[in-house]
Amino acid sequence: MKFLVCVKQVPASNEARIDPVTGSLMREGIESILNPFDAYAVEEALRLREVAGGSICALSMGIPAAAEMLRGLLALGVDRAALLTDRAFAGADTLATARALRLGAEKLGGADLLLLGKMATDGDTAQVGPMLAQLMGIPHIADVSRVVSLSEREILVEKLTDDGYLRVACPLPALITVVKEINVPRLPSISGVLRAKDASIDLWSAQEIGADPGTIGLKGSATRVVRSWRPERAVSCALCSDARDLLEKAGMLGETAAEREEERHA
Repeated sequence: MKFLVCVKQVPASNEARIDPVTGSLMREGIESILNPFDAYAVEEALRLREVAGGSICALSMGIPAAAEMLRGLLALGVDRAALLTDRAFAGADTLATARALRLGAEKLGGADLLLLGKMATDGDTAQVGPMLAQLMGIPHIADVSRVVSLSEREILVEKLTDDGYLRVACPLPALITVVKEINVPRLPSISGVLRAKDASIDLWSAQEIGADPGTIGLKGSATRVVRSWRPERAVSCALCSDARDLLEKAGMLGETAAEREEERHA
């Protein structure tokens, strides 16, 4: 069975910069990590491979530095990794991103099961997974909290809903997005790290995956960011010469033990 995990590199903190012209996130020069939700998708693919056999490919779109993130996935046990990296991909919204990932998935030969985290922490849209499935013409199940069973023809899962859990089955090939309660991601082994150090990662440009420049990146985005900014954070304090007077005015100061004793003897 062939598994494909689509992953994303996101800023490691909220100290991100916004491009004043495009309104998109500026990723150069910012420490980045694997999207936390995608870590659960990778772990689930590894667990499913242990049961069903087969291979795992990891696919991402981003700047060249994202190759190191993919190398970390190879250290965990992923068999192959590919990175879509090209200036033409810059500024992509969720639709343009899904279009590029579809072409990347096709170049990898497709998969029986695609896995993604429910959302990326830098966007919180949860749209790329369902959009990718729609573009590929395959069924998808969102917010999967448990894979009950997997066969060559069908996957049975439990998905998280507002009212509890729902058990859903669908035929393969299919796509699922997972929530964090599905598993606990593993750490790489020393042998895995050494193996991944010299492993090759496929780096593909927009031309190499046959992308139409008008359907990817900023040009192919169906949405535009009108304005984006970081909220200003202001902190103020006041110095009081008599903290007791302030507390009494606020009604936060009760009687002292001496005052209560004095009232008792009165």
